[in-house]
Amino acid sequence: MVGSAISRALVHHGYNVVEPDKRVDLRNQKAVTDLMKTLEPDWVFLAAAKVGGIYANSTFPAEFIYDNLMIQTNVIHAAYIHAVTRLLFLGSSCIYPKGSPQPIKEEYLLSGYLEPTNAPYAVAKIAGITMAQSYNRQYNTNYLAVMPCNLYGPNDNFHLQNSHVIPALMRKTHEAKIANAECVEVWGSGTPLREFLHVDDLAESCVHLMEQETLSHTMYNIGAGTEISIHDLALLMKKIVGFEGDIKFNTNMPDGALRKVMDNSRMEALGLRPTIALEEGLRSTYAWFLEHAS
Repeated sequence: MVGSAISRALVHHGYNVVEPDKRVDLRNQKAVTDLMKTLEPDWVFLAAAKVGGIYANSTFPAEFIYDNLMIQTNVIHAAYIHAVTRLLFLGSSCIYPKGSPQPIKEEYLLSGYLEPTNAPYAVAKIAGITMAQSYNRQYNTNYLAVMPCNLYGPNDNFHLQNSHVIPALMRKTHEAKIANAECVEVWGSGTPLREFLHVDDLAESCVHLMEQETLSHTMYNIGAGTEISIHDLALLMKKIVGFEGDIKFNTNMPDGALRKVMDNSRMEALGLRPTIALEEGLRSTYAWFLEHAS
């Protein structure tokens, strides 16, 4: 999802984009080294990752930490070996401590305990940020890290169990509509607040950052600037999909962090703000889902 959005944004801005063969296993150091030697890129956007929601993180913690550590370690090191000019590493808002003050500032990193439901993924991402910063310090590279909030949009993973909240809720609500079901079950109490950003807004921000000759920081939050409860998100999804049944919240299932809203001061100082409102973005994503993934 993120990689394809960044590719679209780069093409829109007139860049020549080369996407690696999806069959290349980025966990394999030799495969990554050979790929970098063949492509000889000037810029690298490291969007590849193993991602998922609470269920996936809880079920496959070893895969989440291993796969992500291997991917980012191989790509960042190969970029250095092959003298890549710029690299941008995609992190996640889950890197921040569970009890962070809100809105979350970049300097809160490593200031407290992580949310247990996704700690292996978060630890891997923190390692990637530290690796990029360490290469800058020792080798004078020009690597950046961005921390997006929850993303959604075309090419998302709409698997019911292994995806994030918006694509999972979209598929679940759509299937309930098709089946004329009486209700849709949503995990948790519905009270947690979340910030959702359309992936095209993220892509524009990433390209803008890479175009800057000088930046004051090596790490940037990229958020939507607004938040919504899971309860209200479920109702909005019901409206967009056209489902006429009820929404049932399963309070026996975990909520995750109760609130996560990003401080976007660094991006706003560069003149960047999201342009796609949540309802508009959800409607276009549902249209894409109906055409490609339903």
